[in-house]
Amino acid sequence: MPIVRKLERSGLLDEHDRAEFLALAQEATMLDADTVIARDGEPVERCCALLSGFAYRSKITGEDKRQIVSLHLRGDLLDLHGLMTGTADHDIRTLTPCRVAFIPRTALLALVERRPAIARAFWLDTLVDASVFREWILNVGRRGARTRIAHLLCETAVRVAGLDAQTAAALPLTQGQLADATGLTPVHVNRVLQSLAQDRLIERENGAITVLDLPRLASLGEFDPAYLHPELIPLATG
Repeated sequence: MPIVRKLERSGLLDEHDRAEFLALAQEATMLDADTVIARDGEPVERCCALLSGFAYRSKITGEDKRQIVSLHLRGDLLDLHGLMTGTADHDIRTLTPCRVAFIPRTALLALVERRPAIARAFWLDTLVDASVFREWILNVGRRGARTRIAHLLCETAVRVAGLDAQTAAALPLTQGQLADATGLTPVHVNRVLQSLAQDRLIERENGAITVLDLPRLASLGEFDPAYLHPELIPLATG
């Protein structure tokens, strides 16, 4: 399971840790795009391991405007944040069709008590999440539109294809979803994407964005992958 490979990157898990974690995962199921996995304010009764596809976390304003606060892909455990509190404080939805496995919250809490290495691996995972959240705050709050979008595209491309990828990381992000993730209007996003395409940094086709020149895009986006902590969390889960 991709989530196990991600958690054991810390070097902490032994064969018993892996076996006990895998025993908890219920049978994998497919979810359609835009399926709610967790809803803000509702109880968290199970955790979701993302086996394929893309998902995202978001918050909604009083005027029903959405802010996407993080993107997630294969290998992520989506609702560790609600594991201890028992209540979701944000929405989690699928961005694309996703294959997932659900793990009951009570069983996962019991496992954390029994297997301290798993508890520490979960802790490291949430610390990396926090690092990414801080970078997103900086991105939305202080970077210009062109740099902001370039940074987000670089982050997603690197997480999909790995640090060594130079080209061809296809990202299923629509113009509207990019707007919600960067705090820009769809019209502004469209102008920036057109500009990036004209510069041969990206290509847009069939609703997906393909990064054509990651080094140049990273320079434009002020992107340094150190905040993703590749020494702890693999950036491409294969």
